[in-house]
Amino acid sequence: MLGILLNSLYVVVCLLLVVVVLMQQGKGGDIAAAFGGSGSQTAFGARAGATVLTRATTVLGILFMVGAMALAIVGQRSTGSVLSGVDGPGLPTAAPATAPVEIPAPETPVEAPAETTEDAAEAPAEPQ
Repeated sequence: MLGILLNSLYVVVCLLLVVVVLMQQGKGGDIAAAFGGSGSQTAFGARAGATVLTRATTVLGILFMVGAMALAIVGQRSTGSVLSGVDGPGLPTAAPATAPVEIPAPETPVEAPAETTEDAAEAPAEPQ
């Protein structure tokens, strides 16, 4: 319940912040004003008094940052999963494991013909 309330309040603050920033008028701080153009006396233009929109921007900016931290803290404390409480198809039941079967050894061992070093030296090389 608290998470839903914080999320909805945070979305409202974000939307208000966007609207307030877009409603503000430009202060003439373009690149020409930074180099003394267009009658500017300072690098950033003359400072005007704080209007309602600049105060609202400051307050909403602070609420934006505090809300982000609050949502991060609430999100860390949550231990639930997105899929908690959802009945899924489940895992298929595995067949029971069988005991290993011993393979009897052959009664007469098959011996490979042993090659001596003399036989290997006498054998002609195969053509390539």
